[in-house]
Amino acid sequence: MAKAKTTVYFCKECGYESAKWMGQCPGCRQWNTFVEEPVGKKADGVKRFSVHGTENQKPSRLSDISTEQEERSTTGIQELDRVLGGGIVQGSLILVGGDPGIGKSTLLLQVCRNMAAAGKKILYISGEESLKQIKMRAERMGNFTQHLYLLSETCLDVIEPQIIAMKPDMVVIDSIQTMYREDIGAAPGSVSQVRESTNTLMQIAKKQGISIFLVGHVTKEGVVAGPRVLEHMVDTVLYFEGDRSAVYRLLRAVKNRFGSTNEVGVFEMGQSGLEEVPNPSSYMLNGRPEGASGSVVVCSVEGTRPILLEIQALVCKTNFGLPRRTSAGTDYNRVNLLMAVLEKRLGLHLSECDAYVNITGGMKVTEPALDLAIVLAIASSFYDQPLSPHAVAFGEVGLTGEVRGVSMVQQRVNECKKLGFTTCILPQVSLDAMNPVEGITCIGVRNVKDAIQTLNMQKELLFQ
Repeated sequence: MAKAKTTVYFCKECGYESAKWMGQCPGCRQWNTFVEEPVGKKADGVKRFSVHGTENQKPSRLSDISTEQEERSTTGIQELDRVLGGGIVQGSLILVGGDPGIGKSTLLLQVCRNMAAAGKKILYISGEESLKQIKMRAERMGNFTQHLYLLSETCLDVIEPQIIAMKPDMVVIDSIQTMYREDIGAAPGSVSQVRESTNTLMQIAKKQGISIFLVGHVTKEGVVAGPRVLEHMVDTVLYFEGDRSAVYRLLRAVKNRFGSTNEVGVFEMGQSGLEEVPNPSSYMLNGRPEGASGSVVVCSVEGTRPILLEIQALVCKTNFGLPRRTSAGTDYNRVNLLMAVLEKRLGLHLSECDAYVNITGGMKVTEPALDLAIVLAIASSFYDQPLSPHAVAFGEVGLTGEVRGVSMVQQRVNECKKLGFTTCILPQVSLDAMNPVEGITCIGVRNVKDAIQTLNMQKELLFQ
């Protein structure tokens, strides 16, 4: 008689199941992603049911399907509604990830308070805190209505009938790594438990029309712990970014089936919770020095929102044989590439200098439109010539030194004008394609040499 199989191997990236360990996953072609997990007595018989509860559902024409009743519920937090694409879609499954202590539970508890105050029935399920601990945390945020219900439980076999019987408008699961099913033999937080728990909650959300928020822990690499298939199963993936020691928080949508991706919401951590920052550009430029070389303002676009940032560069003679390069907030290799362009095309002797580039405010931006501002900041610090505080620059720089066009130029220039800037340096191809904007002088450049020459010719506009 053959011995029953007691363990299987799962791929952490795609969830591929194998009877033995393999170095490379046949499903996603990734290396060293298989983990061993025990198999429960009912693992082969996990119950399956239709997503919408109709076993004999027939195909429907696309033209016959109506979306008029697909309403969105506002969270009472405009920044979060913006990231979600206008609010919470009924029956959606939303994953919120971030570092420990970044504010995931705080934000969702504030959403619960706002929606409960609007008359919505909310169920907050915690697998990490007791009811008294949640109460103590809630008291610091203000008053809560009677429409918010709390449950401290980790077994989905107990949670599922509670949700179906209560039929709330929204459910918060804090966190998905603590949930487990009794018919899965693996421990909570394992690949199989996270996958099956998410699948169960997805079935509840779609079948019952309940919006469910999942809080996900992240690994040291910055991705949600568990199988990669978790992010594929949910409708929306939100990531909290920012240093815990800083007051700001960035909420970024990396996946959204009901709105734009890469939308960013800016929050400030206060004593009573997270507070919205309605004008991130003004917030990021707060405290910007005037008259200092190496400081350039750039207009970046996150999703559909233009945001003004300050790029600072410091170039100085090195005391070592190998110059030091440091980049904070942007791609390190991209900075080295732009410095090589400056040395080759403009003759700047940067090989003898240390160079430090920083995006103030702590934001991490990799958009190519930052290239021209980084080039001007490095040149400004190299020549020790300060730029005017009323000038903004953006554009992509190629290896031959050309300045290429970027997207959403009209919105960028309008944002610069709204913040009081009077001069904008941008690619010539983008200037030719945009409509004129009164109150701001737009200077088009074709390459980095033109940009430096334009700066020298326009001292009354750009230099102090």
